[in-house]
Amino acid sequence: MNNVIDIEGHKAVVSLDPELGLLRGEFLGLNGGADFYGESIETLRKEGATSLSVFLEMCAEKGVEPYRQFSGKFNLRLDPKLHEAAVIAARAEDKSLNEWIADVIAEAVER
Repeated sequence: MNNVIDIEGHKAVVSLDPELGLLRGEFLGLNGGADFYGESIETLRKEGATSLSVFLEMCAEKGVEPYRQFSGKFNLRLDPKLHEAAVIAARAEDKSLNEWIADVIAEAVER
């Protein structure tokens, strides 16, 4: 996946902060913000490990679950024509719309 790095088993999205002229990382799937900055990928990884450690320690001290829980459900709004096309594509593969969308998402995130 583009712009996603793994730090100690945790995924973080990386972007450029043009105002600061630094790379910015933000962990995904946490119950709070744990962002970090660096001038290089090496520095970003080091700062990310520190940020994650501090975040997890604070959660432990406060008795807070550090990881966001996902229900497996989400609402999706589409243009009606796209909705129709998705239903047709799903039926063509003898799948429900839910099965088809889940398969398309799974295929996209495996890239």
